[in-house]
Amino acid sequence: MLSLIIQRLLALIPLLFIVSVLTFSFTSLLPSDPVDLIIGETGTHEQYEMVRQRLGLNEPVVERYFMWLGKAVRGDLGTSFFNSVNVTQAVMQRLPVTMSLTLVSAAIAIVVGVAAGIVAALRPRSWVDRFATIGATIGQAIPNFWFGLILVALFAVNLRWFPATGFTPFSASPWDWLRSVTLPAIALGLASSAAIARQVRSAMVGVLQQDYIRAARAQGLSARRVIFRHALTNALVPVVAVLSFQITVLLGGALIVEQVFAINGLGTLAIAAVRQQDIPMIQGLVLVMVELVVLAQLATDIIYGLLNPKARPS
Repeated sequence: MLSLIIQRLLALIPLLFIVSVLTFSFTSLLPSDPVDLIIGETGTHEQYEMVRQRLGLNEPVVERYFMWLGKAVRGDLGTSFFNSVNVTQAVMQRLPVTMSLTLVSAAIAIVVGVAAGIVAALRPRSWVDRFATIGATIGQAIPNFWFGLILVALFAVNLRWFPATGFTPFSASPWDWLRSVTLPAIALGLASSAAIARQVRSAMVGVLQQDYIRAARAQGLSARRVIFRHALTNALVPVVAVLSFQITVLLGGALIVEQVFAINGLGTLAIAAVRQQDIPMIQGLVLVMVELVVLAQLATDIIYGLLNPKARPS
Protein backbone atom coordinates (compact mmCIF):
# COMPACT_ATOMS: atom_id res chain seq x y z
CA MET A 1 0.00 0.00 0.00
CA LEU A 2 2.91 2.32 0.74
CA SER A 3 4.29 1.76 -2.76
CA LEU A 4 0.91 2.77 -4.22
CA ILE A 5 0.97 6.05 -2.29
CA ILE A 6 4.57 6.74 -3.34
CA GLN A 7 3.79 6.07 -7.01
CA ARG A 8 0.78 8.40 -6.92
CA LEU A 9 2.80 11.15 -5.23
CA LEU A 10 5.60 10.89 -7.77
CA ALA A 11 3.07 11.07 -10.59
CA LEU A 12 1.77 14.37 -9.21
CA ILE A 13 5.05 16.20 -9.89
CA PRO A 14 4.90 16.21 -13.73
CA LEU A 15 1.14 16.76 -13.61
CA LEU A 16 1.41 19.90 -11.48
CA PHE A 17 4.29 21.15 -13.65
CA ILE A 18 2.19 20.80 -16.81
CA VAL A 19 -0.74 22.53 -15.11
CA SER A 20 1.47 25.41 -14.03
CA VAL A 21 2.80 25.84 -17.59
CA LEU A 22 -0.69 25.83 -19.10
CA THR A 23 -2.07 28.17 -16.45
CA PHE A 24 0.70 30.72 -16.87
CA SER A 25 0.60 30.46 -20.66
CA PHE A 26 -3.16 30.95 -20.99
CA THR A 27 -3.27 33.90 -18.59
CA SER A 28 -0.35 35.50 -20.42
CA LEU A 29 -2.28 35.27 -23.71
CA LEU A 30 -5.22 37.34 -22.46
CA PRO A 31 -6.01 40.02 -25.07
CA SER A 32 -6.27 42.94 -22.65
CA ASP A 33 -3.31 44.58 -20.97
CA PRO A 34 -3.61 44.66 -17.16
CA VAL A 35 -1.80 47.98 -17.14
CA ASP A 36 -4.66 49.54 -19.13
CA LEU A 37 -7.12 48.27 -16.52
CA ILE A 38 -5.03 49.65 -13.64
CA ILE A 39 -4.22 53.11 -15.02
CA GLY A 40 -7.11 53.69 -17.40
CA GLU A 41 -7.23 55.77 -20.54
CA THR A 42 -5.90 58.95 -18.95
CA GLY A 43 -2.47 57.63 -18.02
CA THR A 44 0.75 58.93 -19.56
CA HIS A 45 3.37 56.85 -21.33
CA GLU A 46 5.74 57.23 -18.37
CA GLN A 47 3.07 55.96 -15.98
CA TYR A 48 2.45 52.96 -18.22
CA GLU A 49 6.13 52.05 -18.31
CA MET A 50 6.52 52.55 -14.56
CA VAL A 51 3.60 50.23 -13.78
CA ARG A 52 4.77 47.62 -16.28
CA GLN A 53 8.22 47.65 -14.73
CA ARG A 54 6.77 47.41 -11.21
CA LEU A 55 4.65 44.42 -12.19
CA GLY A 56 7.51 42.77 -14.07
CA LEU A 57 5.62 42.70 -17.36
CA ASN A 58 8.62 43.96 -19.33
CA GLU A 59 10.47 40.69 -18.76
CA PRO A 60 10.23 37.79 -21.26
CA VAL A 61 7.41 35.32 -20.67
CA VAL A 62 9.73 32.38 -19.99
CA GLU A 63 11.69 34.35 -17.41
CA ARG A 64 8.49 35.54 -15.75
CA TYR A 65 7.20 31.96 -15.61
CA PHE A 66 10.25 30.55 -13.86
CA MET A 67 10.27 33.44 -11.41
CA TRP A 68 6.59 32.79 -10.65
CA LEU A 69 7.17 29.02 -10.40
CA GLY A 70 10.10 29.47 -8.01
CA LYS A 71 7.95 31.59 -5.70
CA ALA A 72 4.95 29.23 -6.04
CA VAL A 73 7.04 26.26 -4.92
CA ARG A 74 7.85 28.21 -1.75
CA GLY A 75 4.16 29.01 -1.22
CA ASP A 76 4.24 32.56 -2.61
CA LEU A 77 1.63 32.90 -5.38
CA GLY A 78 2.32 36.56 -5.99
CA THR A 79 0.45 39.79 -5.31
CA SER A 80 -2.82 41.05 -6.78
CA PHE A 81 -2.44 43.65 -9.51
CA PHE A 82 -5.32 45.77 -8.22
CA ASN A 83 -5.31 45.80 -4.41
CA SER A 84 -1.79 44.58 -3.56
CA VAL A 85 -3.24 41.67 -1.59
CA ASN A 86 -1.07 38.59 -1.17
CA VAL A 87 -2.67 35.87 -3.32
CA THR A 88 -1.71 33.05 -0.96
CA GLN A 89 -3.25 34.78 2.04
CA ALA A 90 -6.42 35.66 0.12
CA VAL A 91 -6.85 32.07 -1.08
CA MET A 92 -6.15 30.58 2.36
CA GLN A 93 -8.74 32.89 3.94
CA ARG A 94 -11.46 31.70 1.53
CA LEU A 95 -10.36 28.07 1.29
CA PRO A 96 -11.99 26.86 4.58
CA VAL A 97 -15.34 28.21 3.40
CA THR A 98 -15.27 26.32 0.11
CA MET A 99 -13.87 23.18 1.75
CA SER A 100 -16.62 23.21 4.38
CA LEU A 101 -19.27 23.41 1.69
CA THR A 102 -17.61 20.71 -0.42
CA LEU A 103 -17.05 18.25 2.44
CA VAL A 104 -20.57 18.59 3.84
CA SER A 105 -22.09 18.22 0.38
CA ALA A 106 -19.89 15.15 -0.24
CA ALA A 107 -21.07 13.60 3.03
CA ILE A 108 -24.70 14.23 2.06
CA ALA A 109 -24.13 12.80 -1.42
CA ILE A 110 -22.47 9.65 -0.08
CA VAL A 111 -25.03 8.96 2.65
CA VAL A 112 -28.08 9.65 0.48
CA GLY A 113 -26.65 8.02 -2.63
CA VAL A 114 -25.47 4.81 -0.93
CA ALA A 115 -28.70 4.45 1.07
CA ALA A 116 -30.91 4.99 -2.00
CA GLY A 117 -28.79 2.61 -4.08
CA ILE A 118 -28.98 -0.16 -1.48
CA VAL A 119 -32.74 0.18 -1.06
CA ALA A 120 -33.28 0.08 -4.81
CA ALA A 121 -30.97 -2.93 -5.26
CA LEU A 122 -32.69 -4.98 -2.56
CA ARG A 123 -36.00 -4.71 -4.41
CA PRO A 124 -35.16 -4.62 -8.13
CA ARG A 125 -38.00 -3.77 -10.52
CA SER A 126 -40.28 -2.87 -7.62
CA TRP A 127 -41.95 0.49 -7.08
CA VAL A 128 -39.14 1.37 -4.68
CA ASP A 129 -36.55 0.71 -7.38
CA ARG A 130 -38.50 2.72 -9.96
CA PHE A 131 -39.03 5.59 -7.55
CA ALA A 132 -35.31 5.68 -6.71
CA THR A 133 -34.36 5.54 -10.40
CA ILE A 134 -36.73 8.36 -11.31
CA GLY A 135 -35.51 10.41 -8.36
CA ALA A 136 -31.88 9.88 -9.38
CA THR A 137 -32.66 10.94 -12.96
CA ILE A 138 -34.43 14.09 -11.79
CA GLY A 139 -31.64 14.84 -9.32
CA GLN A 140 -29.02 14.73 -12.06
CA ALA A 141 -31.12 16.90 -14.37
CA ILE A 142 -31.82 19.75 -11.92
CA PRO A 143 -29.14 22.50 -11.95
CA ASN A 144 -27.72 23.00 -8.46
CA PHE A 145 -28.11 26.79 -8.56
CA TRP A 146 -31.82 26.49 -9.46
CA PHE A 147 -32.36 23.93 -6.70
CA GLY A 148 -30.56 26.27 -4.32
CA LEU A 149 -33.00 29.08 -5.13
CA ILE A 150 -35.93 26.72 -4.42
CA LEU A 151 -34.41 25.77 -1.06
CA VAL A 152 -33.90 29.42 -0.14
CA ALA A 153 -37.47 30.32 -1.03
CA LEU A 154 -38.94 27.39 0.90
CA PHE A 155 -36.75 26.86 3.98
CA ALA A 156 -35.18 30.29 4.43
CA VAL A 157 -37.80 32.82 3.29
CA ASN A 158 -41.05 31.00 4.08
CA LEU A 159 -40.21 28.67 6.97
CA ARG A 160 -37.18 30.63 8.29
CA TRP A 161 -35.46 27.44 9.40
CA PHE A 162 -32.10 28.33 7.84
CA PRO A 163 -30.35 31.58 6.89
CA ALA A 164 -30.77 32.58 3.26
CA THR A 165 -27.26 33.93 2.79
CA GLY A 166 -23.92 34.16 4.54
CA PHE A 167 -21.50 31.77 6.19
CA THR A 168 -20.60 31.35 9.86
CA PRO A 169 -17.16 29.87 10.64
CA PHE A 170 -17.12 26.66 12.65
CA SER A 171 -14.84 28.25 15.23
CA ALA A 172 -17.39 31.02 15.88
CA SER A 173 -20.41 28.76 16.41
CA PRO A 174 -20.67 25.09 15.34
CA TRP A 175 -24.48 25.24 15.34
CA ASP A 176 -24.64 28.41 13.26
CA TRP A 177 -22.00 26.95 10.95
CA LEU A 178 -24.16 23.87 10.39
CA ARG A 179 -27.26 26.00 9.74
CA SER A 180 -25.41 28.23 7.28
CA VAL A 181 -23.94 25.35 5.29
CA THR A 182 -26.95 22.99 5.22
CA LEU A 183 -28.95 24.50 2.35
CA PRO A 184 -26.00 25.10 -0.01
CA ALA A 185 -24.64 21.62 0.76
CA ILE A 186 -27.99 20.02 -0.06
CA ALA A 187 -28.26 22.01 -3.28
CA LEU A 188 -24.73 20.99 -4.24
CA GLY A 189 -24.90 17.34 -3.19
CA LEU A 190 -28.21 16.48 -4.89
CA ALA A 191 -26.80 15.67 -8.34
CA SER A 192 -23.83 13.77 -6.90
CA SER A 193 -26.08 11.69 -4.64
CA ALA A 194 -28.16 10.79 -7.69
CA ALA A 195 -25.09 9.65 -9.63
CA ILE A 196 -23.81 7.63 -6.67
CA ALA A 197 -27.23 6.04 -6.13
CA ARG A 198 -27.38 4.81 -9.73
CA GLN A 199 -23.89 3.34 -9.50
CA VAL A 200 -24.50 1.68 -6.11
CA ARG A 201 -27.77 0.20 -7.33
CA SER A 202 -26.13 -1.26 -10.45
CA ALA A 203 -23.16 -2.65 -8.51
CA MET A 204 -25.28 -4.08 -5.69
CA VAL A 205 -27.65 -5.89 -8.07
CA GLY A 206 -24.69 -7.64 -9.67
CA VAL A 207 -23.02 -8.51 -6.37
CA LEU A 208 -26.20 -9.89 -4.76
CA GLN A 209 -26.42 -12.46 -7.55
CA GLN A 210 -22.95 -13.87 -6.89
CA ASP A 211 -22.45 -17.39 -5.52
CA TYR A 212 -20.66 -16.28 -2.35
CA ILE A 213 -23.69 -14.18 -1.39
CA ARG A 214 -25.94 -17.21 -1.77
CA ALA A 215 -23.45 -19.25 0.28
CA ALA A 216 -23.44 -16.62 3.03
CA ARG A 217 -27.22 -16.66 3.18
CA ALA A 218 -27.25 -20.47 3.21
CA GLN A 219 -24.93 -20.43 6.24
CA GLY A 220 -27.59 -18.56 8.17
CA LEU A 221 -25.90 -15.16 8.32
CA SER A 222 -28.19 -12.26 9.06
CA ALA A 223 -29.41 -10.12 6.18
CA ARG A 224 -27.69 -7.06 7.63
CA ARG A 225 -24.32 -8.83 7.77
CA VAL A 226 -24.70 -10.20 4.24
CA ILE A 227 -25.58 -6.79 2.83
CA PHE A 228 -23.13 -4.55 4.69
CA ARG A 229 -20.26 -6.96 5.37
CA HIS A 230 -20.09 -8.88 2.11
CA ALA A 231 -22.20 -7.30 -0.62
CA LEU A 232 -21.64 -3.59 0.01
CA THR A 233 -17.88 -3.94 0.52
CA ASN A 234 -17.49 -5.49 -2.93
CA ALA A 235 -20.04 -3.21 -4.56
CA LEU A 236 -18.18 -0.09 -3.41
CA VAL A 237 -15.13 -0.93 -5.53
CA PRO A 238 -16.56 0.53 -8.78
CA VAL A 239 -18.36 3.24 -6.83
CA VAL A 240 -15.06 4.73 -5.67
CA ALA A 241 -14.18 5.60 -9.27
CA VAL A 242 -17.45 7.52 -9.60
CA LEU A 243 -16.87 9.17 -6.24
CA SER A 244 -13.49 10.56 -7.33
CA PHE A 245 -15.18 12.24 -10.30
CA GLN A 246 -18.03 13.54 -8.14
CA ILE A 247 -15.60 15.18 -5.71
CA THR A 248 -14.23 17.15 -8.66
CA VAL A 249 -17.78 18.09 -9.68
CA LEU A 250 -18.55 19.23 -6.14
CA LEU A 251 -15.48 21.47 -6.03
CA GLY A 252 -16.47 23.10 -9.28
CA GLY A 253 -20.12 23.36 -8.33
CA ALA A 254 -19.27 24.97 -5.02
CA LEU A 255 -17.96 28.02 -6.87
CA ILE A 256 -21.42 28.53 -8.41
CA VAL A 257 -23.53 27.69 -5.36
CA GLU A 258 -21.54 30.22 -3.34
CA GLN A 259 -22.97 32.96 -5.55
CA VAL A 260 -26.56 31.88 -4.87
CA PHE A 261 -26.09 31.93 -1.10
CA ALA A 262 -23.73 34.95 -1.01
CA ILE A 263 -20.91 32.93 0.54
CA ASN A 264 -17.46 34.50 0.39
CA GLY A 265 -15.49 31.48 -0.70
CA LEU A 266 -13.14 30.77 -3.57
CA GLY A 267 -16.00 31.23 -6.06
CA THR A 268 -16.54 34.86 -5.14
CA LEU A 269 -12.80 35.45 -5.26
CA ALA A 270 -12.51 33.74 -8.66
CA ILE A 271 -15.35 35.72 -10.25
CA ALA A 272 -13.92 39.00 -8.99
CA ALA A 273 -10.48 38.07 -10.33
CA VAL A 274 -11.87 37.15 -13.76
CA ARG A 275 -13.87 40.39 -14.01
CA GLN A 276 -10.81 42.47 -13.14
CA GLN A 277 -8.49 40.17 -15.12
CA ASP A 278 -6.30 39.95 -12.05
CA ILE A 279 -3.72 37.57 -13.52
CA PRO A 280 -1.83 36.62 -10.32
CA MET A 281 -5.10 35.88 -8.51
CA ILE A 282 -6.40 33.78 -11.41
CA GLN A 283 -3.14 31.83 -11.59
CA GLY A 284 -3.12 31.18 -7.85
CA LEU A 285 -6.77 30.08 -7.77
CA VAL A 286 -6.35 27.70 -10.70
CA LEU A 287 -3.24 26.16 -9.17
CA VAL A 288 -4.88 25.70 -5.76
CA MET A 289 -8.06 24.21 -7.27
CA VAL A 290 -6.00 21.75 -9.32
CA GLU A 291 -4.06 20.75 -6.22
CA LEU A 292 -7.34 20.11 -4.36
CA VAL A 293 -8.62 17.96 -7.21
CA VAL A 294 -5.33 16.05 -7.35
CA LEU A 295 -5.43 15.42 -3.59
CA ALA A 296 -9.02 14.19 -3.88
CA GLN A 297 -7.95 11.82 -6.67
CA LEU A 298 -5.07 10.60 -4.50
CA ALA A 299 -7.43 9.92 -1.59
CA THR A 300 -9.81 7.95 -3.80
CA ASP A 301 -6.90 5.97 -5.27
CA ILE A 302 -5.84 5.00 -1.75
CA ILE A 303 -9.41 3.98 -0.84
CA TYR A 304 -9.67 2.01 -4.08
CA GLY A 305 -6.43 0.21 -3.25
CA LEU A 306 -7.74 -0.68 0.22
CA LEU A 307 -10.98 -2.08 -1.20
CA ASN A 308 -9.42 -3.82 -4.20
CA PRO A 309 -6.08 -5.55 -3.51
CA LYS A 310 -5.66 -6.24 -7.25
CA ALA A 311 -5.16 -2.51 -7.83
CA ARG A 312 -2.14 -2.41 -5.55
CA PRO A 313 1.28 -2.57 -7.22
CA SER A 314 3.11 -5.84 -6.70
